[in-house]
Amino acid sequence: MSETSKIRGYHAHVYYDPATKPVAARLRETMLGKFKVEPGGFSDEPRGPHPISQFNVIFETTEFENIVPWLMLNREGLDVLVHPLTDSSYDDHSKNALWLGTPVPMRLEVLRPQYSESLLPAAQRTGA
Repeated sequence: MSETSKIRGYHAHVYYDPATKPVAARLRETMLGKFKVEPGGFSDEPRGPHPISQFNVIFETTEFENIVPWLMLNREGLDVLVHPLTDSSYDDHSKNALWLGTPVPMRLEVLRPQYSESLLPAAQRTGA
């Protein structure tokens, strides 16, 4: 089994603050209209390993080549974490992470060993 076959999908987390939330909202809507992504909600408070406000989108591995290059050029100055969904959420948010912009210090100690089903692309969920 190749290493890439262990990747079940990706998350892109877009970070914002009160002043940039409208920019983040516009970026989210553009992504939802342009790509095959599953939207996550806005988290204005720290949540999980994310110490500041963010939203995420979930996408399958086949969308990586479409979404990530687009985000590189169209993130409107927002910091973005892209990470794979493997068997180690800790590694995914640390050594396997891809950052666009300035990395945000993650609260890695709060991570569970595995992802809940709701955090995987629909096609990767049990029974999907």
